Amino acid sequence: MTADRPVYPTALGASSLERITLLGSDLAEDVMGSVGFGELAFWLATQRRPSPGETRVFEAVLAALADHGFTPTAIVTRLTYLSAPDSIQGALAAGLLGGGSRFLGVTEDCGRFLHDVLAGVEDALPTDDAGWDALALETVTAQRAAGRFVPGLGHHVHKQGDPRTPRLFRIATEEGLYGPHLSLFAAIGRVHPQVLGKQLPLNGAGVCGAALADLGLPMELLRGFALLARTAGLIGQLAEELRHPVANDVFLSVDLNNRPVAPDPFVPAPLPGSGDGGQA
Repeated sequence: MTADRPVYPTALGASSLERITLLGSDLAEDVMGSVGFGELAFWLATQRRPSPGETRVFEAVLAALADHGFTPTAIVTRLTYLSAPDSIQGALAAGLLGGGSRFLGVTEDCGRFLHDVLAGVEDALPTDDAGWDALALETVTAQRAAGRFVPGLGHHVHKQGDPRTPRLFRIATEEGLYGPHLSLFAAIGRVHPQVLGKQLPLNGAGVCGAALADLGLPMELLRGFALLARTAGLIGQLAEELRHPVANDVFLSVDLNNRPVAPDPFVPAPLPGSGDGGQA
């Protein structure tokens, strides 16, 4: 008797001799030329087709995160292409691998942070600004007491305000998608000076995380959407590098200006109670 063949179910792409289906639709007839890429990315991630309003907010997030100039992710993409011009995929991958806690990762960090705060609210969520401000004040105070930063608060360039933030608030409001994550984030922006003693802007990466969370997207995928957006930006960086190369200048700037110095040996910190740390 022949053993049963394994089955690997998927609601995504499937092919037969005559037809390709995607998410239950005919790819050639119903998707191509009819569904925009942002809408399709949302649909693939959730396996439900987004409303026009959801698509608009989602694509606004993608636009906000696509390119921020000569960030480390852009520089490493250009430098990798300089080193291996035969590997476009390597150059793109190098830039995407740099999406972490300091660049791009804030989108995920802020979305998760806000979501965790909301999940911990025992009673009903606030229904007015006063209620949101009280929750935000409690949240910022707890973060300060624990010695932790509030994700999405502050920006190294836009110290007077990130222009992406009010725009995304407006778009979400216009589409009826200004939900609890955006409400809490906005309240943090209003009350944090009471705790921190200074005014910091709500940055664009943070508001993107709040907006994605309000769209009901999985927390585990928030950084993936930031990377999706940045992929388009990195392709743009490579396209510009082909026409107006700067990577070699960046390389030579470091190569021609480095200076040898004496070795600086690493000495581990002593363990508690170990006296001299075991050094002879």
